[in-house]
Amino acid sequence: MAHSKARAADGKVTYPPGVKEISDKISKEEMVRRLKMVVKTFMDMDQDSEEEKELYLNLALHLASDFFLKHPDKDVRLLVACCLADIFRIYAPEAPYTSPDKLKDIFMFITRQLKGLEDTKSAQFNRYFYLLENIAWVKSYNICFELEDSNEIFTQLYRTLFQVINNGHNQKVHMHMVDLMSSIICEGDTVSQELLDTVLVNLVPAHKNLNKQAYDLAKALLKRTAQAIEPYITNFFNQVLMLGKTSVSDLSEHVFDLILELYNIDSHLLLSVLPQLEFKLKSNDNDERLQVVKLLAKMFGAKDSELAAQNKPLWQCYLGRFNDIHVPIRLECVKFASHCLMNHPDLAKDLTEFLRVRSHDPEEAIRHDVIVSIVTAAKKDLSLVNDALLNFVKERTLDKRWRVRKEAMMGLASIYRKYSLQGEGGREASKQISWIKDKLLHIYYQNSIDDRLLVERVFAQFMVPHNLETTERMKCLYYLYATLDTNAVKALNEMWKCQNMLRHHVKDLLDLVKKPKSEAGSKAVFAKVMVITRNLPDPGKAQDFVKKLAQVLDDDERIRDQLETLVSPSCSCKQAEVCVKDITKKLGSPKQPSNPFLEMVKFLLERIAPVHIDTESISALIKQVNKSIDGTADDDEEGVPTEEAIRAGLELLKVLSFTHPVSFHSAETFESLLGCLKMDDEKVAEAALQIFKNTGSKMEDSFPHIKSVLLPVLQAKAKRGPPRQAKYAIHCINAMFSNRDTHFAQIFEPLHKGLDPANLEQLITPLTTLGHLAQLAPEQFAAPLKSLVANFIVKDLLMNDRIQGKKTTKLWVPDDEVSPETQAKIQGIKLMVRWLLGVKNNQSKSGNSTLRMLTAILHSDGDLTEQGKMGKPDMSRLRLAAACALLKLAQEPCYHEIITLEQYQLCALVINDECYQVRQCFSQKLHRGLCRLRLPLEYMAVFALCAKDPVKERRAHARQCLVKNVNIRREYLKQHAAISDKLFSLLPEYVVPYTIHLLAHDPDYVKVQDIEQLKEIKEALWFVLEIIMAKNENNSHAFIRKMVENIKQTKDAQASTDSKTNEKLYTVCDVAMHIIMSKSTTYSLESPKDPVLPSRFFTKPDKNFSNAKNYLPPEMKSFFTPGKPKSANVLGAVNKPLASAGKPLQSKASRMETTSNDDSSSNPGSPQSRPKPRQTLFSILRGWHDIEKTRGRKRGVTSSDEQESKPKRGRKKAAANATAAVAESEEQWDEDNRPEDEQNSPPKKGRRGRPPKSAAASQDTPAKGRRGRKKKVEEEEDKEEEEDGSSEIVEAKSKAGRQARTPRRSQGSAESAEPTPQKRRGRPPKSAQPPAKKPARGGRSKAAAAKDDSEEEEDEEEEEQEEEPTPKVQTQVVK
Repeated sequence: MAHSKARAADGKVTYPPGVKEISDKISKEEMVRRLKMVVKTFMDMDQDSEEEKELYLNLALHLASDFFLKHPDKDVRLLVACCLADIFRIYAPEAPYTSPDKLKDIFMFITRQLKGLEDTKSAQFNRYFYLLENIAWVKSYNICFELEDSNEIFTQLYRTLFQVINNGHNQKVHMHMVDLMSSIICEGDTVSQELLDTVLVNLVPAHKNLNKQAYDLAKALLKRTAQAIEPYITNFFNQVLMLGKTSVSDLSEHVFDLILELYNIDSHLLLSVLPQLEFKLKSNDNDERLQVVKLLAKMFGAKDSELAAQNKPLWQCYLGRFNDIHVPIRLECVKFASHCLMNHPDLAKDLTEFLRVRSHDPEEAIRHDVIVSIVTAAKKDLSLVNDALLNFVKERTLDKRWRVRKEAMMGLASIYRKYSLQGEGGREASKQISWIKDKLLHIYYQNSIDDRLLVERVFAQFMVPHNLETTERMKCLYYLYATLDTNAVKALNEMWKCQNMLRHHVKDLLDLVKKPKSEAGSKAVFAKVMVITRNLPDPGKAQDFVKKLAQVLDDDERIRDQLETLVSPSCSCKQAEVCVKDITKKLGSPKQPSNPFLEMVKFLLERIAPVHIDTESISALIKQVNKSIDGTADDDEEGVPTEEAIRAGLELLKVLSFTHPVSFHSAETFESLLGCLKMDDEKVAEAALQIFKNTGSKMEDSFPHIKSVLLPVLQAKAKRGPPRQAKYAIHCINAMFSNRDTHFAQIFEPLHKGLDPANLEQLITPLTTLGHLAQLAPEQFAAPLKSLVANFIVKDLLMNDRIQGKKTTKLWVPDDEVSPETQAKIQGIKLMVRWLLGVKNNQSKSGNSTLRMLTAILHSDGDLTEQGKMGKPDMSRLRLAAACALLKLAQEPCYHEIITLEQYQLCALVINDECYQVRQCFSQKLHRGLCRLRLPLEYMAVFALCAKDPVKERRAHARQCLVKNVNIRREYLKQHAAISDKLFSLLPEYVVPYTIHLLAHDPDYVKVQDIEQLKEIKEALWFVLEIIMAKNENNSHAFIRKMVENIKQTKDAQASTDSKTNEKLYTVCDVAMHIIMSKSTTYSLESPKDPVLPSRFFTKPDKNFSNAKNYLPPEMKSFFTPGKPKSANVLGAVNKPLASAGKPLQSKASRMETTSNDDSSSNPGSPQSRPKPRQTLFSILRGWHDIEKTRGRKRGVTSSDEQESKPKRGRKKAAANATAAVAESEEQWDEDNRPEDEQNSPPKKGRRGRPPKSAAASQDTPAKGRRGRKKKVEEEEDKEEEEDGSSEIVEAKSKAGRQARTPRRSQGSAESAEPTPQKRRGRPPKSAQPPAKKPARGGRSKAAAAKDDSEEEEDEEEEEQEEEPTPKVQTQVVK
């Protein structure tokens, strides 16, 4: 070594053999040639060649001179760098260079040469690669650790390598770079921030996207050096996150991006950083929290992430941000949920509760994204979402915002199509989401036209896709219809009816357009445009577009022809598609991509185009039904019992026969229906008869061979078939045959002569048939019908009890347990009413006699003879039949005029009957008549008496009925402004005088000043006023106040000279006035117009009489609490199912005993004494005897009493707005859902023969399925929840729900120490009765299907199937 030092000192450079001196005196080419030989020499040397090392020491020093390091030629520099790299290898571990500055210069020089690696196609690339390989293998740069400027050297090296790496490099280049850089980190004492930044900057998204290879290099380096570099990474994040020193690095602003990348590279790099994120999640800076939430969302949601399991405190802290006060943070959390559900199903349980809260978030965007997250996960795999998450989507279908509702509905529809129609998840998945089809159709009950249009679109695209082949489409529809629940079936039927109605409106518009122009024609076109507009979204804009469409139809004959084809009854589905395409193409314009007019036309065409049903479709549907009948269908595979499938198929055909009757006109279809008539299943035969009635108008001419076979079948059904089949058979003959009178006579004569009161079971069908004949052909059988009614129905049937009824405490039994005698009497009552409805006049005073008969039945509790032979269930049935008959007659103006106030009041009291089912069914009939605007307005006041009903469900039902009726009347008035002069019969506010009068004559109201009785009056008044006053439109509060004031200036027309009666009336007025004053702030304003009082109920005001007296006791004033009336929940009224009438009981509780009234003078009908039974029977017999005697009189002759003028109240026809019809459900209120105070409180005093209110838990009410109840209540309340905010929304929901369902009732009556004796409705006390059990419902069960017609269509079916039913009130309104 000493010798080498001496040689170095003498400065003589020794070159390898054959290499001459390398200096600046030679040319570049020669220099390159000589350097290559030097490179070769050093390349072949190894560390053990001590002699050579000494020999070439000066050469090594010479090559490190500035001459070479700064040489302008790159080839020279590359060769020198290769030599220097080999020198470091040969002389390792001691480098021949001792000066720190020289070492720095050498390594910076080598680093600069490494830039040549960038060009992989260069001729010198192999030498560059050799250079990299050499220094990486030798770890030459480790020599720099002792240098002061080592950080600068390393940083420059890292930057160079990250810059030159590209996709042209092979794996070896990548590996040597990682080896070179990792040795510096792993073997060095420290990693500077600058060096760390050089590595981390390649992870920043912007850089990552620019140079993916640099990102991969950094990723590999970090993985290799994870343990060594982790403390420096931790220190960097600690400085930035905890201490806020953003100046320590230029990457401070990318800190969250870096955390995500580092976590994805190796989670161990962040072991000490993640706890800092928990601290940042609680920062006061919204933006900072948002950044951390975004970061953690990606970290938790990553596919293979185990962060949630590894760091549970951080996971729980993150979940807390779902309730963050900052909206963007909550939104980010919700968006993350879908990734989390898809990648980590095990976390769904943790997310469910937080998503539930966010599904009620006040922000629309958050509720929307909750749906998107859940639906996205469900569409990927249904097993990823639990039932609770799907329920959140279901709830949002009733959101108050259209965007949210639409997303929820479309999401559910796409899930249904994927797992139910396409069967991707198998039977289990299909079963899990089977409720979706029902829920989507339930939305059709909403008032919003947007909702209903979307349901129609969902049905056509997702539930029964219109693009399916006909047979497959009809099979899909067949099994869908068979598995829908009752309310969904009604909604689907309604949808088809609405589309059919709109189709007819468009057809009418086309007819009007084709007529010659005139002023009257223009008005007719405008009126039709307005009607069509109401069936489109955004009626305000749609009106202009429909006008424009009418003009286009007038100008463009081709479009007019296409539209005529589209609305033609014979249009096929394929034709419809072609027509829609042609019309939209003709109206569209490529220059105007966004065309609101075209969008509106598309909406209209979408609604009227028959994309599902045509003649071919009906034929395919009939074949599907026949397959089920033959046992060759896939009923079991589809999960539908064969009998239920057949019945549902016939029901479906029945509905379609109304909306698409022409599609049934084929011999094949009619022959199949004939086969159905011969089946044993009564419901199937009934449906077939109804289909014939709807579609057979042209059968006589077009299908004579079918007619010849069908007629004998119809005659046989009318004479000997079941009652309902007999009814439909008569209507079929009426609709299908031109010589119907002949056929009617052939049926009437044998039935009339064969009536035998001794054979009661054989009377029911003949009486049914004769009743419908009487209604359809009253003139043809006028004389025999009078005799039949007077002699047989009244004397032989109704006034005789032939069979001893069963002794039982029950008030109601199922239909199949009703005695034949009672059934015959009910049919007798219906026959009388149908006859009168057919005659439509009272010239023979038959109406008066019938009304006396009906009121006598009500007076006598249903036991007309009062011999005690009838059982209580039979009496309940007859009371119901009599009350419903009165309602029927009241819908005909000529009979409404002769119904006395006493008879009206007695009929009203049936809504307080002691039998639950009587109350239930009566209220349904009352509601139906009012909805059609056929019952006069005073009958709406009857619902006020429901305030005292002991059963919560009945009170809720009555409130819904009131809401619905008020809404219908107001909507009708808006749409028919021309009849505003007839407000007296239509304006809902005019129900107030009738309510006051009815309550003043309440038999329970005995003591005028009694506080407890006045409190009940107050509750009943508020029951009506709460809904009427919910909207103060046109200052209606002042109008109501003026009405009440005017009543106090009149007298009760029913007993104008009775001071006590008038005092009662004035007292009730004062109760009403105090309610108005306590609930309204605008009552004192000027009334918009002077109200008119009904002259039948009140005398004319006496100008000389001023009644300013306050009739209320002073202590009563404390019971009027101020407060704004709650708005009527119209959506709830529309959607919440109303209990169906006539259902058997399923509650296990027995009926409570009721108290009797001491005062026997109490009369349900009038203040006077109730007539004794003998007087009642005598008056009835005398009335019918008079009819027989006057049979030969001329019709025009009437008594002077008959000619007495009576005020005619105009009543108005119902706009066929059944789309918002109240869904009537068979499910009843479960006693377990009742408040505890109702279940456990002591019995209260009895009222009106009803059980006390505290007996609700044990009364004979049907129990409502818990599932159905909760579901519907939630759907009612959802629209009020979203704005409540944060996580307390659910608690507020239940409270709001309780307030919305029923008004609070006074507790005073229950707590009174000495209850005032109350008058009962003229009925003796009843003993308790245990209820009949009702089986639980499951979908559309066989029992439910069997009940549908009997409950809801018994006498109204023909009216319901009219396209626009014409109420009898219409004629009076027009007069």
